[in-house]
Amino acid sequence: MYLKRKADKYLEDWKADLNRKPLIVRGARQVGKTEAIRNFAKKHYSNIIEINFYEEPIYKAIIENGFKADSIINRITRVDPSKKFIPGETLIFFDEIQECPDIATSLKFFKQDGRFDVICSGSLLGIHYNKITSVSVGYKTDYEMFSMDFEEYLWAKGYDESVSGEMLEHMVNGVPFSDLDMKIFMDQFIDFCSIGGMPAVVSAYIGTGLFSEPYEILGQLLDDYEEDARKYAEGLDQARIISVMRSIPAQLAKENKKFQYSKLKKGGRAKDYFGCIEWLRDAGIVNICYCLNFPELPLKGNYDENKFKLYYCDTGLLTVSLDEESQQDIRLNRALGVYKGALYENFVADAFHKEGLDLYYYKKDDSTLEQDFFVRKQDELIPVEVKARKGQAKSMKSLITDNRYSDIKYGLKLSANNIGHSQDVFTFPYFCTYLMKEYLKSK
Repeated sequence: MYLKRKADKYLEDWKADLNRKPLIVRGARQVGKTEAIRNFAKKHYSNIIEINFYEEPIYKAIIENGFKADSIINRITRVDPSKKFIPGETLIFFDEIQECPDIATSLKFFKQDGRFDVICSGSLLGIHYNKITSVSVGYKTDYEMFSMDFEEYLWAKGYDESVSGEMLEHMVNGVPFSDLDMKIFMDQFIDFCSIGGMPAVVSAYIGTGLFSEPYEILGQLLDDYEEDARKYAEGLDQARIISVMRSIPAQLAKENKKFQYSKLKKGGRAKDYFGCIEWLRDAGIVNICYCLNFPELPLKGNYDENKFKLYYCDTGLLTVSLDEESQQDIRLNRALGVYKGALYENFVADAFHKEGLDLYYYKKDDSTLEQDFFVRKQDELIPVEVKARKGQAKSMKSLITDNRYSDIKYGLKLSANNIGHSQDVFTFPYFCTYLMKEYLKSK
């Protein structure tokens, strides 16, 4: 069963562009790149040439005689004479190109040739771009794909696109949801936090209604990410990359969620793990949230690169990395203790990143003021509080009322509560998070 993705529209728009360039779809392992491209290709091309460099390494040799289109086509047909190239009707799909990154150099020549559409896909491409002789700048288009967000999850559960429009209307007009809607969408939100948005995981959950198979898939995926580190992290200490990844739940469980190298190894310092954090980010496994030097605009350059929080790119990865008792607590929406705040913050960080919002937080050195996230409009800085427990957002109110923070006029609070507004703080249920960018456009 194919699950509808937001990438579908992007691919349709790419096809409709008469001046389209070869496309590179990149993203972490198992986010659904190959399935989306195949689904699109079946609808639009009578002839599809799919080359998977991982499954069929013999095709790595197709660039031995150069990167021109005719040369590569000749070498492909030498390997498999049954492959036919029909001008105007053929999509060439190069999959798993991290195994043959130099194939990207050919995209310039395929664009100049013009007879065939070309799509490339692969994982860890941010890491392997430095291996590519020429990345065909000006002759290709890049698209980054993520695991499913909450809206895509709702689509998979049978809801249509009108649901998001209705939710956004509630947010913009400040109208609370009905008790029934709150129960339905909070239940869906808890399930989504439990399993995350990897398509194979979502399919397994929808197909069985059980958590056992989704968690098996997620556990294997974590193992695969560790294997990727051992295979691809050249010039870096693979063991340290893995230790960073494994430490994320414990780091987020601390009251102070700032990443601490000393938690990895006694006496551990930043220089010991140089490049490891960036490798995980470029692999699409983690999202980095940097600490602002001061809560004011602009945000770019106004942060300390040595102070940050790390979140998994998908909440399912965080859930499956916890002990079995905590996993059950999440599924049953019971008290999670130290992990409750970690889970909801990870969800928000993931949702913001998928919306294209940069991740920043603030913590005063004397610990008297701390803010989970910030988003911005053109001339406004907006603090965002993620409340795992009931209570007032004291730091946010200080930011709003203190004249020292002149860029801040109001704040946003995400919680299990309904839509509300009090003293320049706008409250929304967690499940509205994926609409935050659209909401900000409306204000």
